[in-house]
Amino acid sequence: MLKPSLSIIILTYNEEKNIEACLESILDLDCSIFIIDSGSTDRTLSILEKYPVQVFHHPFKNYGAQRNWAFENLPIQTEWILNMDADHRMTPELSNALIELFSFPIPEQTKGFLISRRTIFLGKWMKHGGHYPVYHAILFRKEFGFCEDKLYDQHFVVNGHCETLKADMIDTLTDSLSSFTERHNRWSTLEAEDQFLGYANARKGQLVKADVRGNAQQRRRYAKSVYEKFPLFIRPFIYFFIRYILKLGFLDGFRGLIFHFLQGFWFRFLVDAKIYELKESKVKSKK
Repeated sequence: MLKPSLSIIILTYNEEKNIEACLESILDLDCSIFIIDSGSTDRTLSILEKYPVQVFHHPFKNYGAQRNWAFENLPIQTEWILNMDADHRMTPELSNALIELFSFPIPEQTKGFLISRRTIFLGKWMKHGGHYPVYHAILFRKEFGFCEDKLYDQHFVVNGHCETLKADMIDTLTDSLSSFTERHNRWSTLEAEDQFLGYANARKGQLVKADVRGNAQQRRRYAKSVYEKFPLFIRPFIYFFIRYILKLGFLDGFRGLIFHFLQGFWFRFLVDAKIYELKESKVKSKK
């Protein structure tokens, strides 16, 4: 029983297709579960009534703002917080790892844990192309972590030392290509604005540190910072070649081809096109 040690926070909005499987994957932990709903109009709320969860309602501004509101306003009594989305599933390995972790005192200098996501795309695990393992600091001590206040690609920042937990969280990325492309079209607008403005929307000094010698999350942010220095429209081709050829993305089969092309090339090309559009608009406004 982890109720004295761990609270799980899950964000929802019209998640009737996902929330039940998400909750079923964590019930064995017997910990405190908080749901932050941002106005669901489907069956999400009625499904939640069947589970031992505490539901709170808050309007959605962006992912980071919603997470940080939760950290600041929920009546969390535990020392540790685990962050999930409705389309996440806890693997049995991760569940067992958490039970073992909280069976012993955790060193005071450890403020968080990095956990890898296992991306499931159209029912297939994307194991290659540098997409696994991808670590995120989703588990941390209360008051030692927060979410980046960016428009897109927000990560959790932990103030202190992080260890790595050798178990995965499943991320069920999409149930259809239509929802996948619709979301990525929307996200490309946010990412373009972030890059165009130089992340001016983010709280100064409150981003994951880009560090080639840091932990797995910091190294990935460093790689992204290098990517962003390359010329527009050139970098998506370079990135896709590295990801699909050099990092063996082709081993993920036909669904892997679809995923790596759409997420690793099309999405990033679309970001560049929207940055170009923003630059052109700025030039015209000055004339």
